[in-house]
Parts: sequence; C-alpha cells; structure tokens
Amino acid sequence: MLTRRLAGALPNLFLQRAGTSVGSAFAHCCRAQSTLAEPSPTSSAAPIKKPLVLELTPPLKQFRNDPKPDKDVVVLDPTVFDHPIRRDILHLCVTHHLDSLRQGSANTKTRSEVRGSGRKIRPQKGTGRARLGDGQSPMLVGGGIAFGPKPRDFSTKLPRKVIQMGMRVALSAKVKERHLGVMSRLDWPNGKTKHLQQKIDLLGLRKTLFITGENEVTTGLKRAINMLKYAAAVTVAEVNVYELLKWERVILDLKAVEYFETTLKKEVPLASLPVVDVTPELLQTSEQASATPSINA
Repeated sequence: MLTRRLAGALPNLFLQRAGTSVGSAFAHCCRAQSTLAEPSPTSSAAPIKKPLVLELTPPLKQFRNDPKPDKDVVVLDPTVFDHPIRRDILHLCVTHHLDSLRQGSANTKTRSEVRGSGRKIRPQKGTGRARLGDGQSPMLVGGGIAFGPKPRDFSTKLPRKVIQMGMRVALSAKVKERHLGVMSRLDWPNGKTKHLQQKIDLLGLRKTLFITGENEVTTGLKRAINMLKYAAAVTVAEVNVYELLKWERVILDLKAVEYFETTLKKEVPLASLPVVDVTPELLQTSEQASATPSINA
C-alpha cells in the first residue's frame, strides 16, 4: 500500500517522464490505493447558514404599490438576525449606554470650600471636652463633606465591534422570541393619534418600537405617535441595544432591514433559496423549520 505522501509525489515524477494522459491515469490509480482519504474541499470552510424567511406584518397604512402581507415574505440575513445569544455582550452594551446618560453633576463642598472663619472653636486643653479645630470640620453641622461626590464623567468606552455584535444579538433575540416584525413601510398620513391608536390595537402592537430606515420619521407618524405611551417611532441612526431590549416588540420597515444587513452582516456562505411561488403551506413549513414566525404569532 502507498502512503498519502508517496501517492502525492509519484505522479509528479511520472509526469516528467511520460505523457500527460498516462500520468493522469497513474495519479488516479495512486489515489485509489491510498490508505488516507483526501480532505473534503468544504471541511475547512465556514458553515453554510440558511436565510430566515419571515412573513410581512400588515402595515399601518396599505398603499397601492406596497407588497401584500398575505402574498410576500421577507428574507433576512442569518448573520444579523440569527446570531447566537450572548447575554454578556448585551450587558456590556446596556451598561455602556446607561453610563453615557449619567449627568455626573453631583457636587459637595469640602471643608476648604465651606464659608466661615478658620478660628479654633475652643482651647485644645482645659475644658474636658473633645478637641476641635475650625467650624468647617466634617464632624460639625454645617461643615464640609468628607469624600463627597464631585462632578465627573461616568461614560465608558466600548469597542465598535462589540456594539455591533450587541445589535446582532438583540435583533436575533427578538426573532427567537417571535417579537420582531417587518412592514413594507412606516407611514401614517393623517397624523391623527386616535386613529393610530385604534390601528395599533387592531394589529396587537402595543409596547412596540417602530424603526424606519429613512433619514427621519414621517411627519404624520411622528405627530400621531408622540402622544402614545405604549409606542414609539425612531430612525435606525437613533436605535441602540438598550432601546431594542426595552420594548417588548420591534417593527422594522424594509429600508431598516436593508440598513442593518448592510452595516451588521458578516461574510459567510449562505444557502440559496429556490425561486418558488409563496403559498400558505410554504410559509407554514418555513416557520416550522426556522422557528421564526411572524410578530402576530
């Protein structure tokens, strides 16, 4: 029997002395007699991830050219919306955000900053009482504060890649909890809070954060949703890990999905999806396979 190293060396030597066709046949024969199997070309490659198929959530306002929620689906990048859950990363991102919100303006006066005379209150000896210095002593009422707070910056630093991973983990957690949905667009033309409240209750979207990929929230939606305590609308530039975890549900529009996939995706091999007609049976099978049903589940 030929070893793997010898089997690889003999064809090269033979090809130098013989023709190409004979050398190829001899190399094939040596590989057949080798005791060690050749490594698979995909054994060292990154694992192939399957895209997530999510049914569209009915929009707040259906326009003529919008995709139909009962006929169209959205395909999500698994590197963004199917990331392994890392609670430690979420904790780092939330702590980093809350630290940046602290004012750090607490301030107390030390004994050197309290107004008053530096005269000694009573003699050092002869009174039988405890010895005291001036009236600004921390032991006395109205005196300075020993080791009190001073203005400081509580903000902490966190690497950019850790923050990006936190966004991927937070979005993936919402998908696994079945609390993430995708709408074709986020718009409310009339700007009426009462009508928007009725629509949100009809869709069952209380305690929901609406995220749009536009540069700013549309005027009508912003004016209508500002009066609601159980819903909010922000842009992708304003959202962070803390906001994603704070709200029970998250709704993205198609431009927000595109933005997150552009800024957060990782280059790994993805399985291709066949081009087929979307039917209710296909949606049900896809939801069972990927365990990522719609927001209304």
